[in-house]
Amino acid sequence: MDDRGHGSTAGFASTRSNEGGSATGRRGRVRGPRGAATAGRCPDIHPGAHSGRTSRVARVAALLALVVATSATAQEFPSRPLRLVVASGPGGGTDLTARNVARTLSEHLKVAAFVENRPGAGSATGTGFVAKAPPDGYTLLFGSGSSMVMNPFLYRTLAYDSGRDFVVTGFVAAYPFVLVSRPDLPAGNLAELARLAKERPGRLTYASAGSGSLQHVWATILFRAMGLDLIHVPYKGASMAHPDMMAGRIDLMFDNLSASLKHVESGRLKALAVSPAKRAAALPQVPTVGESGVVSFDGESWMALFAPSATPQVAVDRLRALLLDVVADAEFGARVVQAGGRVMSVPAAQQDAFLKSEIERWGRLIRQHGVSVE
Repeated sequence: MDDRGHGSTAGFASTRSNEGGSATGRRGRVRGPRGAATAGRCPDIHPGAHSGRTSRVARVAALLALVVATSATAQEFPSRPLRLVVASGPGGGTDLTARNVARTLSEHLKVAAFVENRPGAGSATGTGFVAKAPPDGYTLLFGSGSSMVMNPFLYRTLAYDSGRDFVVTGFVAAYPFVLVSRPDLPAGNLAELARLAKERPGRLTYASAGSGSLQHVWATILFRAMGLDLIHVPYKGASMAHPDMMAGRIDLMFDNLSASLKHVESGRLKALAVSPAKRAAALPQVPTVGESGVVSFDGESWMALFAPSATPQVAVDRLRALLLDVVADAEFGARVVQAGGRVMSVPAAQQDAFLKSEIERWGRLIRQHGVSVE
């Protein structure tokens, strides 16, 4: 998911004045019928001092007009509501964070920002929709590593190319994943889960927000790295799996902490481990996967806003400035922390390198553990 050119400015054409010599001949002299050079039949035609000054003034005026037009466009954008497309169902971690961003954008702008859910095919459906949307800056993808980093390794054909079709306008937040279980599962940590799963091969189940979702990919990598044989049960969104887990019909789920935190705090789900290298501030009593001594795993689910790659640069720059305001907003940050995450901001000059490193890392792990869509 490297960003190919940070958008392009469309609709501006430059003009160049014709300052070359006249077609009447050198220095304005006209040849007679027999080829003799005759003077006085018509005045010399050549750019004089007054003409040169006029040309320079015209060029400066045109440049100033372009600057003013660009500045006016930047100040006017956005002039209508912004649509943030989430390529997963409502109630999941990406959806909740997108609504937090939309709320903060609306508070900073004179126009509204709203979320539109377009789930399907492990986030490929909604992502492809934005890739083909008019590149005007008003239809944006609120994406994650699932859509921009992992899908190219999971699907043979996609309706989009994450590197060619999108430009990142800003990162906003990152969340730990938490391995949760039904409350009565006879395992209180990852080591105990490993023993239980090996005693019951092919019998324990784990839910996800859908085949190809981040919950599916990360859980499969984790369990296969542990040498466990579990059954994947895909749902149409993370929030749809929670009731079945709380009712004891599903055993496990590797879920975004922002979506599962309230259920863990209420005791309706049990947290076994968190995904980052450090413990999550929202669940300081829950060990990391690495602390279990069973397997090594380190990951956070980051989220960012993307625009179609042909979006005019003036709109991309404006969106980047708006997102810097969002991540600096104290109330936005407080809501992210309350949901178990952290505010994340990557300088524009470092975004390509960050995305490239994510693609290389997770692509290697997907291939190594044979993760595939079902």
